[in-house]
Amino acid sequence: MRDRLIFTGQFLFTLLVAAFLVVPTALSITAGVTTNYFRGIQSGLTLQWVAQVWDLYADTIGLSFLIAFATLAVTLLAGVPAAYALHVRGGQLSRLVEEIITLPIAIPGLALALALLLTYGGFGAFRRSWLFILAGHVVFTMPFMVRSVMAIFASVDIKTLDEGAASLGASPWRRFRDVIVPNAVPGILAGSLMVVTLSLGEFNLTWMLHTPLTKTLPIGLADSYASMRLEVASAYTLIFFIMIIPLLVAMQMFAERELTR
Repeated sequence: MRDRLIFTGQFLFTLLVAAFLVVPTALSITAGVTTNYFRGIQSGLTLQWVAQVWDLYADTIGLSFLIAFATLAVTLLAGVPAAYALHVRGGQLSRLVEEIITLPIAIPGLALALALLLTYGGFGAFRRSWLFILAGHVVFTMPFMVRSVMAIFASVDIKTLDEGAASLGASPWRRFRDVIVPNAVPGILAGSLMVVTLSLGEFNLTWMLHTPLTKTLPIGLADSYASMRLEVASAYTLIFFIMIIPLLVAMQMFAERELTR
């Protein structure tokens, strides 16, 4: 009886917390498809605000996905080998490099963006292109990829596997391709999910680095709210969820399938 009461209390508390988080989101999404926000659903449903947002901000959505997947590609190409090298080499120098790589986690996005502006802001073409935002996103998300992969390496004793493959005559490239990467798949998938999620939703760093021609999805969302038309801003939020949630669910399902395999 006592356990049942505890379970019921925990369940009700979970529902309360979930409602606290979900209800505002649901209200915001609903406002994006109502004719008049202040009159609510009774004013009628419409998709005119969604169409207006798509006309005004479609380019920001496409650019956000381009930057997110480009960030993922760079962090995979650089982060996985870096994690492998740091784990296999070990030593104080490796720990120092690891701390430097993970330092952006502790630095506010605005400070990181300011550092990039002071260092590379003078390169005009680079500063005006989306590649400048990509550089910031790579610096910001790289620690999550490296940490995720290193955690997997620590759990499967990758050093022993690597040494075993080397003793059988496998070249460094073949060991990395056939031994290291397959064993790192769970960490790579977890890191990829975090990288894409963080890149798509990053605002502070992107706000400092963007130009009028390189606005991303969160910047467009802020602009829509600044317009003081709640229906437009809410419709933008609705589009944000429609674009992001299926992607995250698909990546999560793929990660779970690979872990099961």
